[in-house]
Amino acid sequence: MEHGTITQDNHAALWHGRFEEGPDAQAVSFETSIFVDERMALDDIKGSRAHAEMLGYAGIITKDETDSIIAGLDSIEKDLNDGTLKIDYSAEDIHSFIEATLTDRIGEPGKKVHTGRSRNDQIALDERLYLCRFVPDLQNRILTLIETLTQIAEKHTKTIMPGFTHMQHAQPVTLAHHLCAWSWMLTRDADRLSDALKRIRISPIGACALAGSGLPLNRKYEAKQLGFDEITMNSLDSVSDRDYCIETVSALSLVQMHLSRFCEEVVLWSTTEFSFIDLSEKWSTGSSIMPQKKNPDFAELIRGRTGRVYGDLIALLTMMKGLPLAYDRDMQEDKQSLFDACDVVLSCVEVFTKMIATASWNEAAMAAACEGGFLNATDIADYLVRKGMPFRTAHGVSAKAVRLAISKNCRLEDLSQEDFKSCSPLIESDIFEVIPPAACVNARKTDGGPAESKVMEQISALKTFCAEKRRSF
Repeated sequence: MEHGTITQDNHAALWHGRFEEGPDAQAVSFETSIFVDERMALDDIKGSRAHAEMLGYAGIITKDETDSIIAGLDSIEKDLNDGTLKIDYSAEDIHSFIEATLTDRIGEPGKKVHTGRSRNDQIALDERLYLCRFVPDLQNRILTLIETLTQIAEKHTKTIMPGFTHMQHAQPVTLAHHLCAWSWMLTRDADRLSDALKRIRISPIGACALAGSGLPLNRKYEAKQLGFDEITMNSLDSVSDRDYCIETVSALSLVQMHLSRFCEEVVLWSTTEFSFIDLSEKWSTGSSIMPQKKNPDFAELIRGRTGRVYGDLIALLTMMKGLPLAYDRDMQEDKQSLFDACDVVLSCVEVFTKMIATASWNEAAMAAACEGGFLNATDIADYLVRKGMPFRTAHGVSAKAVRLAISKNCRLEDLSQEDFKSCSPLIESDIFEVIPPAACVNARKTDGGPAESKVMEQISALKTFCAEKRRSF
């Protein structure tokens, strides 16, 4: 028989032995999961290879049987990778397909690969192996985004722009300072994923259906073969929880939330009213009726897909909330939510990175936006504090100056020295040195502040974070 063909008989359900009748066709269709779990084929092979090695090491199967199983699994992996072997969707799940293919190729020894395990611990292992591949890949992409943002920031340490609270002009900052703020959020996202990996990299295999095995399995040996440092300590717990999936999707939800917030700013900044950013035509769309339009659709789609990731998290939490120990078939539904969240976040990080890397920035528009809104009002209060005035009193004096400027329909910078004197006799002509937006920014030299020297420290720290994180993978 050719390697690309599997007989239907070999795809009888792994649990069919107790039944005289086969399941109804609609029942088979309803319970089949292979369309979802096929992406774990290589993980299932990796797990089966380690299991065969452990069975041989423990003397449960012979060396020849071990070698035959491993050679068969190697051939399946090769043929899946080069396209010689196609997934047979008549199989119930990916475990059934791999085992049936193995038995088809090597005969009786293939029937021994499932010795000392259940699909319950097998799927828990496959998911963990899949996430061990996925999480570092996503982390690398997050680091690439941070590096992209810091590269942009390095060019804009002097690009003054308004900082906002309540979407109102608050205080002047720089574009570099703003981009570093987003970068630091992403560093925490990368760290959360590393923390999740600590609990993902724990081997459940050998827990079997729920109560372990009467065979002399060596779970620690098998865990070591898989690259795991630990094993789960309770066989019931091993197969009956999906907290590692929920924790991962929770971390993914935070990544997506940060992307969505940044995209909200991109959408706002690309409007005519702001004009802070000009997205590349490669990452914009037009209108079918209005020829002048240049729409930030990709930012909007990332923002919109955040709801899907949140929905995946809620679906997982809801699925698990009422399940008694141990395994329940409800848990088959975890993969669709898990994989959807993984796919959405991975694609959004990649698209956002390319979109922001190719954008251009309107420095003049940002500088002009700092001219209104009295962003330098706090600096008047700070000026008076340096002259010995209590801050609360200085706050009132600054507010008086703002009211005066409003009544004159001018900026604070346009008030005369006499105007300032009418607010407080402590104000001298040097006030005009501290209230220009650039002066306001550069005065803020506290750690983490927007002064150029402090932003450069942040950029350096972000670069170090990315370099060290990559080395840890």
